[in-house]
Amino acid sequence: MLRDGDSFQIALAQYFTFLSSDATLPLEGDEFDFFPQMTGRLRVDKRSHRVWIGNREVLPALSMSQFKMLEVLYENQGRVVSRQKLIETIWGTDEAIHVTDQAMDAMVRRLRDRLSLLDADHNYIATVRGHGLRLDNPNE
Repeated sequence: MLRDGDSFQIALAQYFTFLSSDATLPLEGDEFDFFPQMTGRLRVDKRSHRVWIGNREVLPALSMSQFKMLEVLYENQGRVVSRQKLIETIWGTDEAIHVTDQAMDAMVRRLRDRLSLLDADHNYIATVRGHGLRLDNPNE
């Protein structure tokens, strides 16, 4: 039986909170943020794992590791994210010591290639030598 405030998720795309007709629960917090962030040309919807550039969706969908990388960069727009943080996010802290620079560089290259298919005129992922990567997401 569902009670007021019970939450459940179906797959990765749908998240529900049960509210009865007499409930007065305030609608606040991330669990009620149903729409993807709409700032910048590139948009990421974390719930559905979908990515758009302008009004065009990146299809086929990004791989899980590509999406994780983009998600971290998107959450830190305009800030440099260290390679180590990206590696730990994508592969996990236990596996991070086994990830080579070549594997990381290949992941970045594949993600850049996927994004450039929809916008060849802009490089969304900037390398900041010696520090990490930064998402460059212009407003238009």
